[in-house]
Formats: sequence, C-alpha cells, structure tokens
Amino acid sequence: MQEKRLTHLDAHSEVAMVDVSAKPIQLREAIASGVIFLQSATLDLIQGDAIAKGNVLATARLAGIMAAKKTSDLIPLCHPLLITHCEVQFDFPSTRDRIVLRAKTVVQAQTGIEMEALAAVSIAALTIYDMCKSVDKTMRISEVHLVSKTKY
Repeated sequence: MQEKRLTHLDAHSEVAMVDVSAKPIQLREAIASGVIFLQSATLDLIQGDAIAKGNVLATARLAGIMAAKKTSDLIPLCHPLLITHCEVQFDFPSTRDRIVLRAKTVVQAQTGIEMEALAAVSIAALTIYDMCKSVDKTMRISEVHLVSKTKY
C-alpha cells in the first residue's frame, strides 16, 4: 500500500498551498451535515419565531451561506472558490430534541468544495446557538461531518 502524505506540506515539510494549476476544472458538489441538540421548548420558540434576537432559521441560513463564501478567509490554506450554489436546510426529527443541519455547495473548479459545506453547517449551527443561548443552556453542537463530495 502506498503511504499517504499531507498535500499541504512541501518537500521541506513547510506549510504550503497545494498547486492545483494542472488539474482540470470540474463541476464539484459537497454535502455536509451537523446537529444541534436543544430543549423542545427552545425548538417551539424557534419554530414560532419567538426568539428575542429574531428569525433564527433565516439568520442561520444566511450565516451559513456567508460562511461558505468566506471559507478561504478563515482557513489559511483553503483555495478561494467562486461558489455557484450554496443551500442550508434544517430538519426537525420527531424526537423534538434537535435540529439537523445540512449544507450543499457547488462549484466549477480545480479543487473540492467540501470545506465550504462544512463551514456552512458549522456557522449555521453556531448562529442558532448564539441566538438561543439566553433561553437554553443545554444546547450542544455535534456530528458535523462531510456526507459526500462528488466530481462530475
């Protein structure tokens, strides 16, 4: 088996941005997911648009999209990408103790878009946390992960 190496280290083990110049431009898509656990009463307030700071889901969706667009400003070796699509969705399981967040990002580029999807989910979850922390001290963000990445 061939030994895997970190692509962001140069021949002298110094940090360096990966050169993707020779790679073809391809349509790429990534989907990330995460969960924020909270009290059912908090979920009721969110769904009833009764949180003092405003519409939690609309704000979290916008924050997630903005995070995807700013990912290369936040992660030092991440290539800046011209994102062609980003969506952030929320699901409410019947357990009423969590919100499942899902972000999909799309780009035509020489490198992947998974960091942008992960950033979108993470910042959307943090926004929910920030907007609801005054009413729920038990919230917990968990299970942020890449669901899929695809090249077409």
